[in-house]
Amino acid sequence: MKVMNADLGKTVVLKIESGEDLLGGITDGAKKAGILTGIILNGIGSISKYHLHVVETSNLPPGNIYWKDTAPFDVDLINGYIIDGRVHAHVAVSNEKATFGGHLEPGCEVLTFCVVTVAEAVDADFSQTDTYAGQRPRE
Repeated sequence: MKVMNADLGKTVVLKIESGEDLLGGITDGAKKAGILTGIILNGIGSISKYHLHVVETSNLPPGNIYWKDTAPFDVDLINGYIIDGRVHAHVAVSNEKATFGGHLEPGCEVLTFCVVTVAEAVDADFSQTDTYAGQRPRE
């Protein structure tokens, strides 16, 4: 286990509009707010398309399964980190039949809106938290 200090600076609330890409909206909003290192505290809203991945194997680095579809879902939770300007977010979504989640990928299209709260992590270094990022291609 590693303990990292993360003093919180400014907190911003991003509203991502209908038709926008959810991951792109978080990335652009954090950049516009000047947050290169931060913590995604929460998020809610709805999407009309999803693109997610989850780990598939227990070896390191793990394999991934990607899936996407066009279907309306409520966004129950978004959380994660912003590491050197790159967003690593997880999302949980639900409808009347199912609740599921995974790593947020490009292609999650916002239906009505999504509101995401991001806190700046002043003088924090999260670069070692996402050990296997970039080692597998994104679908």
